[in-house]
Amino acid sequence: MVRGWRNRGHRQADRIGAFPEVPAAVGAAQVGPHTGLYLGSTIAPSWQDRVAVGDYGDRASAEMSLHPEGILIDRSGANPIWIPRSSVTAIRTERGIAGKVMTADGVLVIRWVLPSGTEIDSGVRADDKGVYPQWIREDPRSHPPTPSPGTEPPPDGPPAAADATTTTDTEEDGHP
Repeated sequence: MVRGWRNRGHRQADRIGAFPEVPAAVGAAQVGPHTGLYLGSTIAPSWQDRVAVGDYGDRASAEMSLHPEGILIDRSGANPIWIPRSSVTAIRTERGIAGKVMTADGVLVIRWVLPSGTEIDSGVRADDKGVYPQWIREDPRSHPPTPSPGTEPPPDGPPAAADATTTTDTEEDGHP
């Protein structure tokens, strides 16, 4: 079994690549810290294709917090996991992850993109599931993207008048 786990890690190494390093300084926590159990990470969209690279597949008690720069999953006895905010693609609850099945909405799952481009899901079972709504409100899918300066959408209203050089369907038929 140990050999199979190691072989899985070797097969995944190129696809997974290196996990982001925790920055030297991060802003104050906006959500959390909340305690729980880190259940593991899986290659999205499979909830069972567990990441075996390094110690990132190891379950561990953890404290998770959301900062302006990203999400920190600080695991006891294992490497911390830093998820840059720009890498997060979804935050949701699920019934299970990494072979661990719970009750409905028992696991908080963060889907994010590694620097290698691989999308993974990282799951935490919080000690207090009452904190999940605070995290789900931070789901980037629930916030419309802010337009960049100079790329404002056109105002609502009637379409602009047709250019005098364009033809209408009736003119193309030869009828005015």
